[in-house]
Amino acid sequence: MNLMTLRNGLQAGIYKIINPFVRLLIKIGFTPNAVTLTGLLLNIGVAVVFIAGGEEGHRGDLRYVGWGGALILFAGLFDMLDGQVARLGNMKSEYGALFDSVLDRYSELFTFLGICYYLVAHHYFFSSLFAFIALIGSMMVSYTRARAEGLGIECKGGLMQRPERVVLLGVSALACGLASAYLGGNYKLYVPGVPFHVFETMSIFTFPITVLAVLSNITAVSRLLDAKKSLHLKMQPARPVPTAAKVAAGTLLLLLGGWVGGLQPLRAAPLPSTDFPTPAGIANQLFYLQRDPNSNTVIYQLNVDGNGALDEDEPVHVFWIRYAEQGQRKELNFIQRKFAYGISTKKLGPDKYELKFAAYDKVRFYLMKSSADKAFHVYTTLASKQIVLDRVFLRIDGGTFWVPNVKYIEFRGRNTTTREPVVERVNV
Repeated sequence: MNLMTLRNGLQAGIYKIINPFVRLLIKIGFTPNAVTLTGLLLNIGVAVVFIAGGEEGHRGDLRYVGWGGALILFAGLFDMLDGQVARLGNMKSEYGALFDSVLDRYSELFTFLGICYYLVAHHYFFSSLFAFIALIGSMMVSYTRARAEGLGIECKGGLMQRPERVVLLGVSALACGLASAYLGGNYKLYVPGVPFHVFETMSIFTFPITVLAVLSNITAVSRLLDAKKSLHLKMQPARPVPTAAKVAAGTLLLLLGGWVGGLQPLRAAPLPSTDFPTPAGIANQLFYLQRDPNSNTVIYQLNVDGNGALDEDEPVHVFWIRYAEQGQRKELNFIQRKFAYGISTKKLGPDKYELKFAAYDKVRFYLMKSSADKAFHVYTTLASKQIVLDRVFLRIDGGTFWVPNVKYIEFRGRNTTTREPVVERVNV
């Protein structure tokens, strides 16, 4: 996926830069716990900076906000350092993981303590309220995961995990401090007819706090609902063990294919634990997409009018069937359409279009009319075989809402030459 490739490249680049420093820390005897403790002390320093700004600064003096943001980002770097010190120094331990988790919570509490103090001291009442709500959401995101994992349920992902919270707070505070040097700390923007200002320099910091307050609590509730579904599945009676013949047939189906454009060869793997239905009764369905962690399915449908004429501007209509929500049909929202499951099209000739997924362009897809049945199908070429696409499956293992950890993409269809079923897997 594009976002995943970007994330992996960025992470690899950061590790390449910090690894010499990590090895120096290991050489002088720094342990992962010492790095974690240093991060806590820096976050206490963040609180001190904001509290000092509340006491010594005035309402238009945003220098303290800028310095606080810079220190938030610097302290956040130690979240990466402690894990890397543990890996490169071969010092992983269960207590170290617990120590890191507990001190991360303390770090966030101290950071929000300073921010709330600053906002209250300078009479930003509503912003201080949202900062406190953001603190509640941040704590509940972590608590929900810890409590679910204590019950044996994996509970990751969401909109606002700790890295996103640190970056959002740090960047917005730093940007606010820098902007005050150019706009002035007391800059206000008025709109004719509105009796109050709609923007001020401080909004560069307080608006992201409001966004954080909303999204962090949405993340906590989302994790709670996901845990509920997982617990429900866990409580269901065990399914009958498949017969040897079914296992052999499934393994044979998974092994069909081999190499995908020089990527890793296909390997048989356990089937997903989620029950994935097969969509039925959908007119002009081209193929469908399913992914962890639920059975909700994205349908890719030929877009024709009442007379059966193809819409050449938008030949493919994409929508949800929310099987986990009583099977209701629902359109994709803007983010899903533009950054995840949507498709862009380019007309190549009569009855032929190139299709590109919004989040993945490593494999080419074509919408074409078949000479055999005179109907449109989606074609792609995998392992030197042209296939008619039926299904796409994304195996997701944790990650975040914005950057999910996609382990592989599985394409299922029929060989256009032999008509045999084909399953090809691309490791991402």
